[in-house]
Amino acid sequence: MLEFNQKKLGFGLMRLPLTDPSDDSSVNLHAVCDLIDRFLGKGFTYFDTAWMYHNFCSEDIAGSCLSDRYPRDSFTLATKLHRNYIHKVEDRDSIFSEQLRKTRAEYFDYYLLHGIESVSYEKYSRLDCFNWLLKKKASGYIKHAGFSFHGTPELLDHILTEHPEIEFVQLQINYLDWDSPWIRSRECYEVAVRHDIPVVVMEPVKGGTLADLLQNALAALKKAAPSASAASWAIRFAASLPNVKMVLSGMNSLEQLEDNTALMDHFQPISEEELLLLTEAASEIRRQTAIPCTGCSYCTSGCPKKIPIPKIFSLYNEDMREAEAKGWSATSISYRSITADNGNPQNCIGCGQCEKVCPQHLPVIRNLKEAAAHFS
Repeated sequence: MLEFNQKKLGFGLMRLPLTDPSDDSSVNLHAVCDLIDRFLGKGFTYFDTAWMYHNFCSEDIAGSCLSDRYPRDSFTLATKLHRNYIHKVEDRDSIFSEQLRKTRAEYFDYYLLHGIESVSYEKYSRLDCFNWLLKKKASGYIKHAGFSFHGTPELLDHILTEHPEIEFVQLQINYLDWDSPWIRSRECYEVAVRHDIPVVVMEPVKGGTLADLLQNALAALKKAAPSASAASWAIRFAASLPNVKMVLSGMNSLEQLEDNTALMDHFQPISEEELLLLTEAASEIRRQTAIPCTGCSYCTSGCPKKIPIPKIFSLYNEDMREAEAKGWSATSISYRSITADNGNPQNCIGCGQCEKVCPQHLPVIRNLKEAAAHFS
């Protein structure tokens, strides 16, 4: 089994601080450099990026804030090849060369086929991407080959059986999705264990959902550990799983970074009693979340009507938590502002591209109609 010889917390370069909240490419480079300096200074070394994060800017940021400022052997870097951007075998090398240029990393410690599910697996197989990974590894441009996964446990078992060369798999694991009938985190994790494949965890805090709990879900956790943040409970849950070797967290403030690094510097696994508290918190969260969107924004880049889907879902969830008797809410003003400057969900043509790429397998079109009807 591949061993990750580093601390168990990775820095996800997917949700970085912005200078303009409406522009995902307006990353605050000064703030990112401060975060990276603090992260490395505390002895953590793992960074995770991808081709299209932050409107295709994340790998450039890894180059500017990491590779240009630190010796290559002082950090480890993971990036990914996404099926939406390869249409012929030549595209694999052209994107990979561009990734090396953007990151200025010379090589990638971990390289992944991005977001595998049934449709993408067919494409990765047709374009011979698994053998391509092995050739890149043999050439020294990749140290370890893996994939991130958003499919069923049955498909995961099939892929790991068919491709024993794969060294690790990246799974969405958090206490809210652990027993989800859609995400099936527990079952996917158990498949990886059966194949003796190390697991890297993505979305341990579910896009921030588990960092900002409502009082009903948070009360028992605060009673058990008054000084612990809600996010720290989620990170501990994922990191306590024996086959998990790395937990990724998107940190966009020094407060978040300090909380996460302090937690993982003095890590204490979740106890059975604490696990029961998290199970109860998950039940309460489900009762109060209308649309379980993580805000990953995979759905937005291909939307022909430029609808800001995650922002609309976030406002809808927030508004649904308001007391019915309250009437007016500030979220309705925000909704009108967002849909006036961007795409209105009422303009959705139902093309389905958003649902094809949604890692949460959400009925996006139906949810957009619900949100539009609610705010109208």
